[in-house]
Amino acid sequence: MGTENYEVAEATQDAVLGSLRKMRDGLTWSAARKLMAARRIGINGILCVDEGRRVVPGDVIEVREKPFPPVPTDIDVQILFLDEDLVVVNKPSGMLSMRHPGDQGWRQKRKRRQPSLEEVLGRQIRWRDLQRRNRAETQLHAVHRIDRETSGILAFARNERTAAGLIEQFASHQPLRKYFCVVPGRFQAQTLRSWQVRDRGDGLRGSGPRTRHARDMVTHVKPVRQFREFTELECRLETGRTNQIRIQLAEAGHPVCGDVRYRGPLGVTPPPDHSGAPRLALHAAELGIEHPATGQHLTWRLRWPPDMLRWMDRLR
Repeated sequence: MGTENYEVAEATQDAVLGSLRKMRDGLTWSAARKLMAARRIGINGILCVDEGRRVVPGDVIEVREKPFPPVPTDIDVQILFLDEDLVVVNKPSGMLSMRHPGDQGWRQKRKRRQPSLEEVLGRQIRWRDLQRRNRAETQLHAVHRIDRETSGILAFARNERTAAGLIEQFASHQPLRKYFCVVPGRFQAQTLRSWQVRDRGDGLRGSGPRTRHARDMVTHVKPVRQFREFTELECRLETGRTNQIRIQLAEAGHPVCGDVRYRGPLGVTPPPDHSGAPRLALHAAELGIEHPATGQHLTWRLRWPPDMLRWMDRLR
């Protein structure tokens, strides 16, 4: 049977299972809940275990033949750097960086089903502080984001002074940010330039004409390894717009393997994904910043996670 994809076309008051039942003929509530309990339902490539999860136009509900990997938890988060001003972590794929403000009021039991990185880090830092008998309040400020489906390096500020300094760096494109990804076909070294619009016409972000509201997207891309039908790429961000790499590569005809959301330009039939990628093949591999408090230049590098290395071995 493989994976079945159902795109949400219109605004709805239904949550994920109600929407799925409307799009998949003959699916009962009992059968839908069994699919969710078996970790076979995802939204935009991410496992969904929350029956109350709302969907919006453009969301893609997946029903997989094989289960998704388990939900990432506290033990899947690795702290790479920690001081009183800054924390840098290795975020697992499938974990939300920051919970939406409207979801902060959820009960702890519901939050624990799919914890956010912010919540996990809060617990880890409090535990470390307890070991050192430090009772300082734990605050985390987001200064940049990576997609929920993406793994890799992410930094948080621990106070407002550090947050302001890092935000200024990111706004002026000073930090070094490199990603690895895998795409179908062959791809030559080039610089992708376009203007991002919030709605390209189908509810998704995309490239459009240069207007007052459009934001520039610049990504420097070069091939790293060539597989039989796929290419591993290094993507260096000059700008850092939402979903930038995924959008530009999809519009160039090379959607990132495992991406169910961005598959091509508006109005063009999306190509099938024959890669068998277990999740979005995108990884934040390198981050270089200047520490706002000390002025020291810091760089972190991470190789692909083991699950993706095993998958790429199969591609050979």
